[in-house]
Amino acid sequence: MIHEILIDGEWRQASHPAGSFSTIDPGTGKHLPGAYPISTWTDIKDALEAAAQAVDELARAGPDRIAAFLEAFAEKVDGRREELVAMAHLETALPVEPRLRSVEFPRLVDQLRQAAQACRDRSWCRATIDTKLDIRSKYAPLGGPIIIFSPNNFPFAFNAVAGGDFAAALAAGNPVIAKANPGHPGTTRILAGAAPESLKASGLPGAAVQVLYHFAAEEGLRLVSHPSVGATAFTGSRAAGMKLKEAADRAGKPIYVEMSSANPVFILPGAIEERAADIAGELFNSCLLGSGQMCTRPGLVVLVDSPGSRALIGQVKDLYVSSEPGILLGPQVLEGLKEASARLARSGAELVTGGREAGGPGFRFQPTLFLLSGAGFLRNPRYFQVESFGTLSLIVLARDIGELKEIASSLEGQLTATIYSHSGGHDDAVHDAIEPFLRRKSGRLLNDRMPTGVAVSPAMNHGGPYPATGHPGFTAVGFPASILRFAALQCYDHVRPGRLPVELRDENPTGKMWRLIDGDWTQKSL
Repeated sequence: MIHEILIDGEWRQASHPAGSFSTIDPGTGKHLPGAYPISTWTDIKDALEAAAQAVDELARAGPDRIAAFLEAFAEKVDGRREELVAMAHLETALPVEPRLRSVEFPRLVDQLRQAAQACRDRSWCRATIDTKLDIRSKYAPLGGPIIIFSPNNFPFAFNAVAGGDFAAALAAGNPVIAKANPGHPGTTRILAGAAPESLKASGLPGAAVQVLYHFAAEEGLRLVSHPSVGATAFTGSRAAGMKLKEAADRAGKPIYVEMSSANPVFILPGAIEERAADIAGELFNSCLLGSGQMCTRPGLVVLVDSPGSRALIGQVKDLYVSSEPGILLGPQVLEGLKEASARLARSGAELVTGGREAGGPGFRFQPTLFLLSGAGFLRNPRYFQVESFGTLSLIVLARDIGELKEIASSLEGQLTATIYSHSGGHDDAVHDAIEPFLRRKSGRLLNDRMPTGVAVSPAMNHGGPYPATGHPGFTAVGFPASILRFAALQCYDHVRPGRLPVELRDENPTGKMWRLIDGDWTQKSL
């Protein structure tokens, strides 16, 4: 059976598909039942045309009805929790507990509800009023569908249907065309099944949420650069992200790409003297969480060479050796780890442990550590910051504090950067020497805790300078900030009161919405 795609509120067979694909259970290496179509431009064109019709309908619907959809959708998705968890486990082999049922699924539902709350509140649109000049502005929908490409490692939280990008795009008032990840199309199909009824109940057009499972790479490039598209959100590899970004940029279309990050962790000498065993355990747990398939996994660890640092490396090695190889998401991840290990070995890095495919069913790779001198790293810093997706990390031993600073200054843009230091202040001088570099090069700076895990908080930044993402000014996690990626700033200059959007009229439309009026943030009406 070939599953149907969701176009304009209806489930239908793909038109003239280029073929089909099936998913693989990563735990066994065997194909799962059912097949999914590889759509051609015919399906994509139909989705674009339907979305174009939905743009004005969504704008007329207003934020309260969009919020009602997000809340109803969250409720229906929550009612399918066990079905979704079972399917996601089959397709990804990620553990049911605690990962899928107790961590990621609650986050999925919470994101939808947080987006609904931000939508109702309306403060996200940053209504700004200058009464003296009679100029008013606010953020508003982009006027075209948002294309969402989802990653393979978060079947719920970053799913193209119901994940963070989806929730933010809808909250801004845009229709969504979701491109499922081929690693978990069944999970996406179940999530999408809750959309049509929720849209209808909320009075929104069916084309507000459309789903395609797969299409050729060239069709993706054509899609993100199409004139009617509002923007694109992509999470995945740097190679794919850069191709999509180039196509979108050439057409003048916004695209937000989260691509790769080594997430450097600097462990300073005083911290090692104070609590080496604790830090070794934290590093081990962070690197192996989710079999290392996290965009915030520490892929680069930097120490100053000393007997204490060498002892810490030995402790981490012992933890790695005694651990069981986790299951990888698919054969591409396995091949990527093989290639990364071979590349590091060719570069002169010393293999500490691992480096080979592990036995057992499915796709597994030994937890792997490489060791490199600071001088070796500085000979080609970019080469050693390439993300290795999975349980593979590189430890760099700097000769002294001066070389530690050189390493910090040579970093590319990262999602996160971490400094472990002595709790009594013994490392403060070294911290202050490297912190400015790490602050400029990372979206999120941490002290004394590993970066794996991203809280859905209004204060969170899950973003960073290139090449971690395509733009350092935006976050993919946290409401209301993540909504702004999918909005356009609209200005009204001396426009008659009755023609203004309600958010910009003299009376506060909700009584609670924050607006910037003559330089002061206030909830008052004029």
